[in-house]
Amino acid sequence: MIAELKPYPEYRESELAWLGDVPSHWHSGPGFSAFREKKVKNTGLQEKTVLSLSYGRIIVKPEDKLHGLVPESFETYQIVDPGDIIIRSTDLQNDKTSLRVGIVKNRGIITSAYMCMKVTETLMPEYGYQLLHTLDLTKILYGLGSGLRQNLDYSDFKRLPLSIPPIDEQTSIVRFLNHANLRIEKAIRAKRKVIALLNEQKQVIIHRAVTRGLDPNVQLKPSGIPWLGDIPGHWEDLRSKYVFHEVDERSVTGTETHLSMSQKYGLIPNSQIEERRLVSESYVGAKLCRSGDLVLNRLKAHLGVFALAPGQGLISPDYTVFRPARPMVARYFEAMYRTPACRVELRKRAKGIVQGFWRLYTDDFYDIRVPVPPLDEQYEIMQYLDKELLVINTVIASTEREIDLLREYRTRLIADVVTGKLDVRQAAARLPDELEELATLQDCGETAELDDNGLDAEDES
Repeated sequence: MIAELKPYPEYRESELAWLGDVPSHWHSGPGFSAFREKKVKNTGLQEKTVLSLSYGRIIVKPEDKLHGLVPESFETYQIVDPGDIIIRSTDLQNDKTSLRVGIVKNRGIITSAYMCMKVTETLMPEYGYQLLHTLDLTKILYGLGSGLRQNLDYSDFKRLPLSIPPIDEQTSIVRFLNHANLRIEKAIRAKRKVIALLNEQKQVIIHRAVTRGLDPNVQLKPSGIPWLGDIPGHWEDLRSKYVFHEVDERSVTGTETHLSMSQKYGLIPNSQIEERRLVSESYVGAKLCRSGDLVLNRLKAHLGVFALAPGQGLISPDYTVFRPARPMVARYFEAMYRTPACRVELRKRAKGIVQGFWRLYTDDFYDIRVPVPPLDEQYEIMQYLDKELLVINTVIASTEREIDLLREYRTRLIADVVTGKLDVRQAAARLPDELEELATLQDCGETAELDDNGLDAEDES
């Protein structure tokens, strides 16, 4: 169906580099002819349903994320209605990855830091959303901002030249894109299920190797560690205090590589994380880690946010550095602490009142008992895991690349359809009823795709 799409019969120049030629029958006009800014304060707490922009969708904000907010603060929020379009219009300079545009499905309130726009009679709300969503996906939004931090306001949209199709054609475009998006989301979800199964397989292999070793006939003994069970009879079990010790080393020059923690990639140079910006004028006295140190994010250690330092570097003062207290293969212990069973133990030891602010203190980390194989066996276990996991990791990487390609294809398709590069009128007319199609996908257990790769981060406002 998509492969059969063709351009419109006739085009004219738009005189805009990002828009190119547009269908000759589309109407041209400034942004204010299509969008109006809407500002309705929640005076007197008229509405109490708190909404949030998350992964490009407007959702009801979970109660556990309302910490720190009191009812009185919601008077400063704005009331939004179904069909309103929300834009996270701040700080374009420092965040060029998150999805910034969403369409409201439920009446509620959302932070006044966001821009709320309502379409005029020339637009369907869903098409208006797709139009602004295209500006978001193609990063055109980032060229519209003003000020030091490149914030957007309505004045940036008022004079923005737009090309708008007739209402009936907008209906066809929205219908086609909804159908295509559901198909693509279904394909992405299927590939994610494959990745989840492969990761489960990895965990089984890792857990078996780091807790039982490689000899299937080895004699076992009770470890005395509730989360672990039996271990090989010749292994030790020790408190982490005798395996690692905390260090607080500081930089003399402040010139070392700056490192940041990524749950997916471990401890990596800041230069690999585009949205991070360093603001300190001097890093003399900054916390230092060295190759082989185990670096933990105290607030997120139970989520697996810890890693071995790949080399000497500067890290956040909120991180804790543990250095090996004995000869070891540090990668073995990183793998062991990362097993689901041990992460449950890390969570039990973390302290805090509010979810999301549980902190793992050094003494509590020290108190966790862990299995300690002989040094030569630690080497053998990691050599085995490197070999066994190579094929699985290769398949996961290939599948993730396929997902990336599907996302890129979806972005290109949306942009081409919304800007009139492809004519979908006949294709949309041949589609099955949209509600029936959506119901079919939901019956198959398919839901809207949420980006969990760390690029489209949820906004917490």
